[in-house]
Formats: sequence, structure tokens, C-alpha cells
Amino acid sequence: MTEQEFIANLPAFPHEHRVGMTLRDYFAAQALTGAQIWDSVLNGKNAQFSGGVETLAEVAYAVADAMLKAREE
Repeated sequence: MTEQEFIANLPAFPHEHRVGMTLRDYFAAQALTGAQIWDSVLNGKNAQFSGGVETLAEVAYAVADAMLKAREE
């Protein structure tokens, strides 16, 4: 496991008895929220992400990976 993979799999909200979501998942969730808001700003309040949900998930995790990489710098 690389250092980046290790960091990506650290818990976002560690708790004594539960691991919770990873930091990568947390960043992806934040990116997903931002993408949905941006889509509604551009396309109206009932907008559906034009690339489909699979693409939206891929974009969210790509942003999360970029955020994790930026933390290394």
C-alpha cells in the first residue's frame, strides 16, 4: 500500500469503537454536493446531472483524489 492509499483510507471521523467513512469518501461526498449545486445553478433547480450518476460518482472521486494529492504538497 502506498502512502497516498494509506492516507486515502484513513477515517474521516475516527471514533473509539467505529472506523466510519474514509477521508476519500468524505471528500467525494463534498465534491458530489458541489457538483449537484453547480448543475442546478447552470441548468435550473430540477436539473439532473447530464453525464449520468455513474459519471457524477467518477467525477466526485476524481476530485477527492486530487484533494488528497494536494494535501501532500
